[in-house]
Amino acid sequence: MVNLAKIKPIVRAEEPIALFGGGKIGPQDLSLALSRVDRLVAADGGAAILIDSGHMPEAVIGDLDSLEPRHRDRIPPDRLFPITEQDSTDFDKSLRHIQAPLVLGLGFLGERVDHKLATFNSLIRRQDRPCVLLGSKEIVFHAPPQIELPIEPEQTVSLFPLRRVTGSSKGLEWPIDELVMEPDGLVGTSNKAVANVELRIDGPGLLVILPRSALDIVMQAFLSGQTGRWPAPVE
Repeated sequence: MVNLAKIKPIVRAEEPIALFGGGKIGPQDLSLALSRVDRLVAADGGAAILIDSGHMPEAVIGDLDSLEPRHRDRIPPDRLFPITEQDSTDFDKSLRHIQAPLVLGLGFLGERVDHKLATFNSLIRRQDRPCVLLGSKEIVFHAPPQIELPIEPEQTVSLFPLRRVTGSSKGLEWPIDELVMEPDGLVGTSNKAVANVELRIDGPGLLVILPRSALDIVMQAFLSGQTGRWPAPVE
């Protein structure tokens, strides 16, 4: 078995990193990321939007089968990091080779359901790699051991388990205390905030889905150092 904590990082950072995928990324998304994150990394074809907008990624990670020659030829060779195995997605390849306090992922919540499911799978499998995915209306992240979110009352707070999980909460209309959530059982979609939300989760495996407007609050929570972090899994 391989200890994923021993995988050599391609990118190391003490600050958050933006990771761009090959899905749809609007001009507002790019501006949003650039106003919050200084370091830019691309997963394969995600390099295209950066290059076309005049920004060179510091690393391009993946099997590189989606990167057109007109973009690839403009990238310095020492910034290309091909990983040819086909057992994982470019998002997964990238996330496991980035060591940072937080990754902001753009271009991974597109129209294809299978792509979204694969991305969610990687969020859970790479449980020690904090990542917030930005979509057109929502953000998605793997719940850390604990998190406090000062979000507005009535905002939707959806909790979706990809493993059997338990925990406790404050500030939710329907608390999760003493509940067992699992993919083929009880889930927590369309819950609502009634006050500042606090989650305590007993183990990895729970996705949190919030309105896009909560992005800054969630990023600040992760960067506060108070959320804790799940240990690297062994595969």
